[in-house]
Amino acid sequence: MKLTVLNAGQNYHITGGSDRYQFALSDLLRRRGHEVVPFASKSQKNLPTEWEDYFPVGADFDRPKPSDLLRYIYSLQARNAVTRLLDNVRIDLAHLHIYYGKLTASILSPLWERGVPIVQTLHEYKLVCPVYTLVSHGRICEACGGRRFWHSVVRRCNRDSIARSALSAAESYVSRALGSLEKVGHFIAVSDFVRKKVVQLGLPPERVTTVHNFMDVSNITPNFYPGRYFLYFGRIEEIKGVFTLLEAASALKTVDLLIAGSGSAFSKLEARIRELGLSHVKLLGFKEGAELRDLIAGSICTIAPSEWYETFGLALLESFAHARPVIASRIGGMEEIVTDGEDGFFFPPGDVDALRDRLAWMAGHRQRAAEMGAQGRRKVETKFNEEVHYKQLLDVYGKALRSAG
Repeated sequence: MKLTVLNAGQNYHITGGSDRYQFALSDLLRRRGHEVVPFASKSQKNLPTEWEDYFPVGADFDRPKPSDLLRYIYSLQARNAVTRLLDNVRIDLAHLHIYYGKLTASILSPLWERGVPIVQTLHEYKLVCPVYTLVSHGRICEACGGRRFWHSVVRRCNRDSIARSALSAAESYVSRALGSLEKVGHFIAVSDFVRKKVVQLGLPPERVTTVHNFMDVSNITPNFYPGRYFLYFGRIEEIKGVFTLLEAASALKTVDLLIAGSGSAFSKLEARIRELGLSHVKLLGFKEGAELRDLIAGSICTIAPSEWYETFGLALLESFAHARPVIASRIGGMEEIVTDGEDGFFFPPGDVDALRDRLAWMAGHRQRAAEMGAQGRRKVETKFNEEVHYKQLLDVYGKALRSAG
């Protein structure tokens, strides 16, 4: 079964894990003989592609005008762009990622009306939470119950702003009205945790299948030798637990902590580092490609201290691919990746003392840490590999095609 797949998300450049997966999926499908047509919003950051003429202008999140607020909820440009693409290219199946915000649910009807089966990967909790995270003011929150989105306005869930929260809630209601549940044939949860959570909050269980993310390690040379520093890489946000990590590492001054990433809490974290006088903590900014791979390979271990329901944790697989163990908070989908004491350690989310103990152990047992990393590499090669992922993905595609036929 060779397909032409529309691979759609708001970005055609990498800003986070969902974008990385979207590009990895394109590569995987092409290697297996399928044709992949990308669809995203226009951006100067986009990678070059022959399909960019079909990309619509998305809402400007940096300097929004009134028209951008409307475009965030419904993009006529995106609807027209995908309609024009469908006029010129036969699409067998559409695979959606984080399409709202810049493409919006306006793209669903043109696909639905042409009889194109739609599959969506759930990289976050947007379908059941207007702010995507099931977090309000730094705490886990399920007040909306998967459909009562007005609660997010009352609670000011989006940056403590009534206006932002109202916009998020309005977008969620409009998206539902446009068929964000009914027009998608099948949903892919990136972990069993995500599947259970979205089903609990209202998604039909028969239309949600878990397919864990994968990691192609064929071009990654593992480092089986002990590392030199601790590493966090990812978004710099409070819910990612970066301040818990900072407090835990503050007393371990003989080992550098490198923090690679960008995000809304970057300036606050930078100020806190200066306030505490932590010269052994280095803020590196956003890193990618060979530079990020070298950083991972040289670490004693990487740390994933999230304090929200992490959907999966692609960074954990990246760490394992380089044979580096992981210290992760015991929350969300990360529990399906790390085996405590074998390829890493868990600690209770937000527990500074427990995290400090794990860091100290890794620093004092670097050879053992390297051996744990080797266990992680074997896990990626056997459990989270391309072959397993592709087989499960085709099963989901088959369900969507049959239900549409």
